[in-house]
Amino acid sequence: MKIAVFTGNQPRHTALIAGLADIADEVFAVQECATLFPGQVEDFFKKSEVMQTYFSYVTASEAEVFGAARFSPSNVRSLSMKVGDVSRVPLETLAPALDADVFVVFGASYIKGDLIDRLIEKRAINIHMGVSPYYRGSSCNFWALYDGNPDLVGATIHMLSKGLDSGPMLFHALPRPEPTAPFTLGMRAVKAAHTALIDAIASGELFTLQGEVQDKSLEIRYTRNRDFDDDVAAEYLARGLTAATVGQMLADRPERKLLSPRYV
Repeated sequence: MKIAVFTGNQPRHTALIAGLADIADEVFAVQECATLFPGQVEDFFKKSEVMQTYFSYVTASEAEVFGAARFSPSNVRSLSMKVGDVSRVPLETLAPALDADVFVVFGASYIKGDLIDRLIEKRAINIHMGVSPYYRGSSCNFWALYDGNPDLVGATIHMLSKGLDSGPMLFHALPRPEPTAPFTLGMRAVKAAHTALIDAIASGELFTLQGEVQDKSLEIRYTRNRDFDDDVAAEYLARGLTAATVGQMLADRPERKLLSPRYV
């Protein structure tokens, strides 16, 4: 089996590549690259003292769950580019990847043009880090915690579509509801998504699932990158959320409409 994955270059992205490589004969990894030091280096997120503090927690939790940045396994062929470039690359350049059997998108920039048409035709799967339709857009799991909804920190495995995070859903993946430090909870949500999707591919279950259209009336927030700024980050950090607080909120969580949830 050949798998193509369109993703990023952070440890959580390379961990997905490695996990897919465990079940595939060959993986084609198209990686959009950003700084490994967000908050310290001006890039997708701005450089500031607040962002440096915030992302120090993010990177520490990512290292705790996924380890450090590393090389990919030997059965991975990779193509690297700047964030935002993937839709500009000619399909001829991507031809080896577009001949794969399974297509996964995780953490890539917004895909458009000929490439999105080809990936939709190939029934590509998107990992949206957020529980749709409650949270859609950018930094969804941050906003779920910001809103006091740790039970909605998770992922949606859905069919790729031209609309952002709007394709038919296949299932939700979430970390087990137990006391967990907030930044670690977010990374455990990523790990849950990886594990659930890889298991579904390996077992063949993924190819039997029927998509469910999202109920937009359940939406709590639709966020963009510009919504997450220094003021919001500073306010969130000042709250000092603890694992115990998160655990209590999870214990008191309301009933939610989830699709075949997988808790990992």
